[in-house]
Amino acid sequence: MRLLRSALLLTAASFPVAVGAQTAPAPTQVSVKPIAYTERTLPNGLRVYAIRDTGTPNVSVQVWYDVGSKDDPKGKSGFAHMFEHLMFKSTRNLVSEQMDRLTEDVGGYNNASTNDDYTNYYEVIPANHLQRLLFAEADRMASLVVEPKSFGSERDVVKEELRQSTLSRPYGKLFSLYYPALAYTTHPYARGTIGSLENLEAAGIDDVRAFHATYYRPDNAILVVSGNFDPAQLNGWVDQYFAGIKKPSAAIPRVTVPEPARTQAVTRTVYEPNTPLPAVLVSYHVPADRDADIAALTVLKAVLATGESSRLYESVVYRDQLAQSAEAFLDTKQATGNMVVYAILAGGKTVEAGEAALKREVARFRDAPVTTAELAEAKNEILTQSIQSRETAEGKASTLASAVLVDGDPQAADKQLAAIARVTAADIQRVARKYLGDTQSATIRYMPLSAKPAGGVADTITVAPTVQVADLKAPANIEIVTPAPEGQRVQPPAPSAPVSPTIPQPVETRLANGMRLVTAERHDLPIVTAYLVTAGGAATDPANRAGVSSLSADLLTKGTKTRSATQIARAVEGLGGSIGSSAGSDGAAVDVTVKSDQLAPAMAILADVAINPAFAPEEIERARTQQVDAVTLALKDPAQVAGLVADRAVLGASPYGAPNGGTPLSLKAITRADITAAYARSFQPGQATLIMVGDVTAARAKALAEAQFGSWKSTSTATASAPQVTYPKPRVIVVDMPEAGQAGVVVARPAIARSDARYYPLAVGNTVLGGGFSSRLNQEIRIKRGLAYGAGSGLDAGKTQGTVAARTQTKNPTAAEVVTLIAAEMTRMGASPVPAAELDTRKAVLVGNFGRGIETTSGVAGILGAYVQNGVPLGELQRYTGAVGAVDPAAVQAAAVALLDPKAASIVVVGDAKQFIEPLRKAYPNVEVIPEAALKLDTATLR
Repeated sequence: MRLLRSALLLTAASFPVAVGAQTAPAPTQVSVKPIAYTERTLPNGLRVYAIRDTGTPNVSVQVWYDVGSKDDPKGKSGFAHMFEHLMFKSTRNLVSEQMDRLTEDVGGYNNASTNDDYTNYYEVIPANHLQRLLFAEADRMASLVVEPKSFGSERDVVKEELRQSTLSRPYGKLFSLYYPALAYTTHPYARGTIGSLENLEAAGIDDVRAFHATYYRPDNAILVVSGNFDPAQLNGWVDQYFAGIKKPSAAIPRVTVPEPARTQAVTRTVYEPNTPLPAVLVSYHVPADRDADIAALTVLKAVLATGESSRLYESVVYRDQLAQSAEAFLDTKQATGNMVVYAILAGGKTVEAGEAALKREVARFRDAPVTTAELAEAKNEILTQSIQSRETAEGKASTLASAVLVDGDPQAADKQLAAIARVTAADIQRVARKYLGDTQSATIRYMPLSAKPAGGVADTITVAPTVQVADLKAPANIEIVTPAPEGQRVQPPAPSAPVSPTIPQPVETRLANGMRLVTAERHDLPIVTAYLVTAGGAATDPANRAGVSSLSADLLTKGTKTRSATQIARAVEGLGGSIGSSAGSDGAAVDVTVKSDQLAPAMAILADVAINPAFAPEEIERARTQQVDAVTLALKDPAQVAGLVADRAVLGASPYGAPNGGTPLSLKAITRADITAAYARSFQPGQATLIMVGDVTAARAKALAEAQFGSWKSTSTATASAPQVTYPKPRVIVVDMPEAGQAGVVVARPAIARSDARYYPLAVGNTVLGGGFSSRLNQEIRIKRGLAYGAGSGLDAGKTQGTVAARTQTKNPTAAEVVTLIAAEMTRMGASPVPAAELDTRKAVLVGNFGRGIETTSGVAGILGAYVQNGVPLGELQRYTGAVGAVDPAAVQAAAVALLDPKAASIVVVGDAKQFIEPLRKAYPNVEVIPEAALKLDTATLR
């Protein structure tokens, strides 16, 4: 069901709420209104849906085409996805990348995705720019320009995306290529959406033009507009820009081949490089998303794998400690889909044991009904996810669009959730027996290359020759569109008057024990996020104990004096909520998000885990083992390793330079006393702030806070103080990772604390350099040269220190070239003032990101929490937009001269060194080469 797969379905229903871990649910109910929409169809076949919401200053424009990777032509898998990239190039009236000018440069954003069944293009922009986006979407539907230069550059970009997401990332092949190939014998769903390097090379420019003419037509698309607009004005604009697009007379090709039922289990074992831990994946065919059985399968999936009270987590991860992670997803489609269950095994565990455990958990659904408590919990989790997904105009638009294209019914989301409310335990057992039998399984054992027996032969997983795919038959008389001459281009219309955003106004008070309470009310949806933040964090980790604050925070939800880890998970998830705990550089946090009618019991649990953690020895060992495995996984990802090495290079021996999550060596050295000391340094009422955002009044928030936290007393005299950092000299470091399919590149240098007066000029300057698709780094590295899927930079301004880092991933042979490009762009930032027009667009990016961040309860809570941990006044929430707007070119240049000069930066490249070391050494003779096996993140020397 799309609801769980995309987390975007939302609808009207009421579910009973489970109030205890083992008891039947009470009949408390929360109702969610259905999405109110209007619908009309133009004479050319374009279906138009409008969802009005005057409470937002934004509007989401989405165009979904009924064509996806299942429609890729024969011998050209990945074609639909590559075409998606070309839709951002020029049209008759728009120059290449102008879609970014119309969105990102005014504070919005745009993106697109290719699914098996559809390709969608979506934008969120300030509401006064709606007419301009309708003009642009109509222009690229009707008159896309396909020419050799952009075709070639985007094909190179897609190749880098394939290397990054599939070939370089651990387990990339498992999910992107092997899973679909083994799951289907006949249907073209067998081909991975990303395609292959060979198939991408096989595509020609005439194929692209034929593909656009065949599928990109008004009667094969839907337009969804959601947000703040005038309905009559919207109808007029839609008629003006879309009604004149011609409807072709040729029929639209459709994939109708059925996938035969699997009646015999199939298993394959493969060995792949860059695989830190074995994995196992099992898939089962399920019917199309619109089938009545999907409701029961959705609830089954939630019982199986949603949250830490799920069956997979409780048995495979927590109790038996067989897996570092065990998950499931319901991959439903227009036709036959799959229930997928998988595990990344724990260190030292066998793939055979993992496979047996997964199949044992699936068999439990066949053998006996789920419990009443499990059923209620699953339904409440689904309902809460649905409420969260409708917090934004974009979420509502995506929900409706998916329902139309996948299910053929704009009300499918409402109907599916209502059907979930009616699901019984007997329904779940019935569908498990119908679809999830042992003989219906397809199993992949995904092993490290080093585990391959000497002389052994691995299985191969390829698209079966029986998969039926069709050649693309080009329509007759395809028009070759060329750009209009400079003076004849129709320009986008001017924006209308802006709509002012409503910025939450936090209300602050303090309890008698010193704990701060901050409340930000918003009553449009029945949901609340409660976020407890403290001082401390990784900055207070002792030497050789990196990761202790993170481990201490993780253990908060793993048992208190009166609740076990399992009881905590069952209690929170039974309310339909979720609880999490973590530690960052300058603090720790615990948060819970629930429906507002369940806030009181959720607050009792939040207070219990924050005040009364048990830190039981067996929980410490379990958490330690899981974190060691997680670190092991990260150390096989070139991009993640580059970031970790850059932190050490820039921040040296300071605790800020050590990995927040620890290293295998530091984690094994941590004692219970270290963990309790880390907790005591952070969790004291005098340095804690409780932030509550959503459907709660300040008065109720205070009453709940006093009831649950009022008796909290300090038990330690220790306080959390952030250390000052002495920055070492910059270094150039290569970590040689011969199995890496791509190189991770980071250029990082010291910056400033968040409270520094130069924060806003540097933040704007960083956004010019690497913030967003239109930034200078992305322009040079991706758009102009096709050397990476994306390139950017980030400013991490903490309580007492900060860093700025530019980063990307590229094919190994071009790593040295990318380093040169990054350094040149950092230098250019200080060499001359940023032109005012460019500066305005980058300031709009920051303001737009901020505006979208405050659309959700968790977003507001996260922003306020960061202010608290970094010592920033809460009034910054109201001041932010004005402070960004006041930054001028001179201030940016001054900040860039002082804080973006690459001469003070360390350079880190992680990849197959033999492919790039010579040109890099020529540019940087002092380069250090560290073999992957010799890398030691525990020390500043890295050796």
